Amino acid sequence: MKLSLGPLQYFWPREEVFKFYRQAVTWPLDTIYLGETVCSKRRELSTRDWIALAEELAASDCEIVLSSLALLEAESELSALTRLIENGRFQVEANDMSAVQLLRDRGLPFIGGPSLNVYNHVTLRLLCEDGLQRLVLGIEQGRALVEEFRASGEPLPELEVIAWGRLPLAYSARCYTARALDLPKDDCGFRCIEYPDGLALKTRNEQAFLTINCIQIQSSEHCDLAPEINELAAAGIGLLRLYPQTEGMEAIVTRFRQAIDSGIPPQRVGKENGYWHGCAGMDQVTPTSGQT
Repeated sequence: MKLSLGPLQYFWPREEVFKFYRQAVTWPLDTIYLGETVCSKRRELSTRDWIALAEELAASDCEIVLSSLALLEAESELSALTRLIENGRFQVEANDMSAVQLLRDRGLPFIGGPSLNVYNHVTLRLLCEDGLQRLVLGIEQGRALVEEFRASGEPLPELEVIAWGRLPLAYSARCYTARALDLPKDDCGFRCIEYPDGLALKTRNEQAFLTINCIQIQSSEHCDLAPEINELAAAGIGLLRLYPQTEGMEAIVTRFRQAIDSGIPPQRVGKENGYWHGCAGMDQVTPTSGQT
């Protein structure tokens, strides 16, 4: 089983992004995903910058993948997507069906991101015919769907599951961060850069509820599937995706790497694992290994 660092979901200053990834490439990772997947207005790094960073990191032993936007709304975004796909070297994670079409038209293999909404083996087969080589399961797609895939008897691509981080629950044309700050989306001032791990949203009773991240809504707590490490391996999951955060990321990567290498599930750190077990995502379910 391998470890991947998912694409950065938040808006960080340019130099912080470069610093983070130059450190990340020294961690025990197998794959690093690069690119803006949330909002095209975030332009600390352009498409050209992401490709240049990929070129720099490619000198390491890590597989480098370029990730596309999950929600496209304008011709300019389609043009940027085309440039990303035509980078000439790196495989692309398609997070929108427009990316799938462009990749298919060019005969390029690709990785299916978690926002593609693959809910059955028929859809998976069609995407494989289009060039899908790896599928990142959607956030709510757990063990039951993997079992359905395998029961179909059809050849499967490599499977990746989100094992750590705040889960990307939904995307909208509206910017939630701008709305929370009483700003218009078209004149937001890029204020989400002030919230490098998202903006916490509470209920009226002051209970943690969700996390706001520009046009994206995330879970409040972190998903943590490290205690399910043996169950994931038995299900045929090939990669565990860890989403970047500002603090403690190297320790998180090391924790998962040690669990993979030793086969010993660690104690739970994040509070959520329900989706893998077919429950509400915010639930914490005791895995079959008996670890908590």
